[in-house]
Amino acid sequence: MMDAITTAQAELPGGLHLPYAEHGDPAGAPLLLLHGYTDSWRSFAPMLPRLPASIRAVAPSMRGHGDAGRPDSGYRAADLAADIAGLMDALGLDSAVVLGHSMGSQVARRLAADRPGRVRGLVLVGAFATLHGNPAVRELWDGAVSTLEDPVDPAFVRAFQESTVARQVPPALLDTAVAESLKVPARIWRAALQAQMEPADAPARIEAPALLLWGDQDAIATRADQDALLAAMPRARLVVHAGAGHAPHWEEPARVAADVAAFVAGLAARA
Repeated sequence: MMDAITTAQAELPGGLHLPYAEHGDPAGAPLLLLHGYTDSWRSFAPMLPRLPASIRAVAPSMRGHGDAGRPDSGYRAADLAADIAGLMDALGLDSAVVLGHSMGSQVARRLAADRPGRVRGLVLVGAFATLHGNPAVRELWDGAVSTLEDPVDPAFVRAFQESTVARQVPPALLDTAVAESLKVPARIWRAALQAQMEPADAPARIEAPALLLWGDQDAIATRADQDALLAAMPRARLVVHAGAGHAPHWEEPARVAADVAAFVAGLAARA
């Protein structure tokens, strides 16, 4: 196991800068890890060192998040997926396994639907079929995000991040999540959440092999969401993390890393 995490920055056509973290053998099986709403690549810091060195894991901060560029627009899943395709081009990755958490799961699915040749497999963590009409997200929007102003209140951010876990996580991890979310200006809190709440068609059919990781105490993504996604992905299977909340990769990073490593190894064995 390689413990070293390195960081770098890619510049995409048009000038957008995306920082990313990398772990593992540069010649290994490529795995992209896409974080959730107001998170950054640091969302995967507990998990990256637990992945085998045979996996080349690349975790970017998506536009508007962490230390990435903050354009005025472009926060829909299609825009973020296009950014990830551009990052793959910059890194010389023709295709990869793509893991997405929460908002990142929308981006991963959009990438697989729009550019199927670039996605070897999907891992969806805390994924939802749609956030349109989701009562928890509507409450978040109506109660806070719709009227959010800069500087964003750290107490609100801490309460938001704490609401995503069902078990206690290391205080330093939560402190990092709060600090990264506080980098996101109010306008992007609004734009990114609005984009996720837009009415959506039924999930696009995706033929790529897929693994769904879901905590049964998730207060945002429901079991019905998992069933809808399974219906749209005939080569998908669901693994339930009993007792985990919306961020099982925070609560059980070793187990999630093992789930992901086994999925990537299984794809390689079938290739």
